[in-house]
Amino acid sequence: MGSLHYGGAVEPILIDDRALTHLKVVIATKLRRQESFTLTWKHPEGRDHGYSAIWIHPSIPLRFVFDEPEPVTLNMEWIHQLMNSANSSGGIHLVDEILDDDEI
Repeated sequence: MGSLHYGGAVEPILIDDRALTHLKVVIATKLRRQESFTLTWKHPEGRDHGYSAIWIHPSIPLRFVFDEPEPVTLNMEWIHQLMNSANSSGGIHLVDEILDDDEI
């Protein structure tokens, strides 16, 4: 389980390493363009019900921490899906990865 440290928040946002790797690509792309957006995710099972959202802005410190020592293989379709949501008025909605039958 990876973690996203954002701004001065004491508690990191816990996100699966694979999902966090894909988010990192999309977030870095948006921030490199100086674009702000929201990031929304469902709370992990066993925690509070519901979801959270944060405003991602280039001036707010951001750090990605991964538990796995090796980077994961990227699913370009998932990146495109996340990027499309990032470019919408609703911002990024962290959705589950959809695998092709060949990848299962």
